[in-house]
Amino acid sequence: MKNANFIKFAISEVNKYVLNHIDKSDDTPNFDTFVVWSCKTLQNHKCLISTTLHDGMYYECTYNGDKNEMYLDAYKKFENKKIICESEE
Repeated sequence: MKNANFIKFAISEVNKYVLNHIDKSDDTPNFDTFVVWSCKTLQNHKCLISTTLHDGMYYECTYNGDKNEMYLDAYKKFENKKIICESEE
């Protein structure tokens, strides 16, 4: 699979996932889906995807080129904590 095809497929699958998992009592929101990071190694691809929804979710899509399978992991961001690093000098 070419990288552009993988990205297009991954975004499509994340959109389907989001629409299937939003609260059914709410109206379907308008949102954008975008790739935060991606890489390709040999026949495999991986990307991190997010949306403009304020739900704290992000998605990891991994394509296994040997098996022609893609895996979608959905994560919820719980916290963004600043940690001061001490200088090693």
